[in-house]
Amino acid sequence: MIPMLTLGNEVEILIPIIAIVGGVAVWIIHTIMWTIKETHATKQREQSRREIAAYIAEGTMTPEQGEKLMAAGEKPKKDEDA
Repeated sequence: MIPMLTLGNEVEILIPIIAIVGGVAVWIIHTIMWTIKETHATKQREQSRREIAAYIAEGTMTPEQGEKLMAAGEKPKKDEDA
């Protein structure tokens, strides 16, 4: 008689496959969510820069104030000489 192949017989093989597929799925979802977050952050940063430029253009803000505002949200740059 030919042995029947069922999931119950092959649990030892199925567990690593499920783990690998699950890990890849989590990685894909993480990558998609990270991309959406970064895209949104870039869009908001550019919108803020446009608004600051508009304030400077209409004269309600000096260029120095605008420069300080634009630099306030940026991460500090590392010293390349250190």
